[in-house]
Amino acid sequence: MKKGIHPNYQETTISCACGAVYTTKSTKPSIRIGICASCHPLFTGQQKFVDTAGRVEKFARRFGKVSLLGDAANRKKKTK
Repeated sequence: MKKGIHPNYQETTISCACGAVYTTKSTKPSIRIGICASCHPLFTGQQKFVDTAGRVEKFARRFGKVSLLGDAANRKKKTK
């Protein structure tokens, strides 16, 4: 290997939003992640709804309630 062209491969800490900390090696000194194996629903078996910044409520306020069945019935009536 040539000297001076490769990045520094060092010990790294990976920190999750749930508080779990993992140690590995990388070219970055530290890595922050939002979800890991300790808190991911696939591995824990628990479903949790994550609504960041109230996006579902914001969508509901903008567009109101949308009824798919009601819209389809109204379209059929209008075309006849």
